[in-house]
Amino acid sequence: MNLRLSSETIHATTVASDGRAVLICGPSGSGKSDLALRLIDRGWQLVSDDQTIVHRSGATLRASAPSTIAGKFEVRGIGIVEMDHVDYVPVRLAVELAGEIQRLPDDSRERRMLGLAVPLISVEAMTASAAAKVALALERVASS
Repeated sequence: MNLRLSSETIHATTVASDGRAVLICGPSGSGKSDLALRLIDRGWQLVSDDQTIVHRSGATLRASAPSTIAGKFEVRGIGIVEMDHVDYVPVRLAVELAGEIQRLPDDSRERRMLGLAVPLISVEAMTASAAAKVALALERVASS
């Protein structure tokens, strides 16, 4: 087992529920922060907005914010707000923001980071059910 610590910065907004991080990935303006805000409104916690550092230690990926943006969250139309945040949360799911979603996707989709696989789902960020779908997917991953 390789215990060497390595990391990379990815373009993702990251939130956490019950000590499990979800990376929300997509281009600028795709709705990453909006979806994260809806999850935070449901009781989730901010890890990082727009840029996330993913750390690998052994077989575990953990997410944290770059020090320059830790605890800062951009709310379009309001600006940058200060918010409580958590660090070094184990990554359990990656969400890809997409316009077209498969009705019955393959359960084996994954995103590889630092040599480790993370389960991957796709959602349309601006649909009313997007936050519920992310929460449901995280529970499915946790129970498998």
